[in-house]
Amino acid sequence: MNKIWAWLTDPANWRGDDGALALIWQHLGYSALALLIACLIGIPLGLFIGHTGRGRVLVVNLVNGMRSVPTLGLLYVAVLVVGPRIGGDNAFLVPAIFVLVLLAVPPVLAGAYSGVDSTPPGARDAAKGMGMTPGQVLRQVELPCALPLLFSGIRSAALQVVATATLAAFVSLGGLGRLLQFGQANQDYGMMGAGAVLVGLLALAVDGLFALVQRSVVSPGLSGRRVRSRALPEPQS
Repeated sequence: MNKIWAWLTDPANWRGDDGALALIWQHLGYSALALLIACLIGIPLGLFIGHTGRGRVLVVNLVNGMRSVPTLGLLYVAVLVVGPRIGGDNAFLVPAIFVLVLLAVPPVLAGAYSGVDSTPPGARDAAKGMGMTPGQVLRQVELPCALPLLFSGIRSAALQVVATATLAAFVSLGGLGRLLQFGQANQDYGMMGAGAVLVGLLALAVDGLFALVQRSVVSPGLSGRRVRSRALPEPQS
């Protein structure tokens, strides 16, 4: 712990292109790009499956299947297959983002599908009885009801992506994985420990940010938060 603290408190380790601050921004960049692409794929697909009921088997098989995929092995295969066809720096960046997207899509997809699927049937029936079209039912009824589980899926995906983005360093990219890689190569356990601590803190910070967004977007009635109401004044005789 003393070596980790000494590394973290040394200003020299935070400056330059290979400093901790630059690596954190690189790590966030990889994670944000992968999570954005995963949301663009997983949310519409999950909403469609939850709304129509089609493709439910796809969700179950995809989520269960991705849990058994060795991420590092898949990354190396992607670099060997895709890398020679692209060339340049993107030969490593594209496969890394591709693998992170594959890791993030299942929880986002499952969250979107489960959220829509858990919408109370009475709410759907009332919306249809008011003359709403299927699209209006999805946007105005099912989507608001799905937000708690949808955000849970996004937060789960974000944690997995931030933690797994350390593997990008093992295919010549940046990010906090460089601290783990260089620390292991040089037997600098203070650097390795500092890298692990920074990854953990970054994951907690990202999860906390999404929690704040979820708190501001999701209705208190759906999130379970109690709304304090002011007591009404007693009528005077």
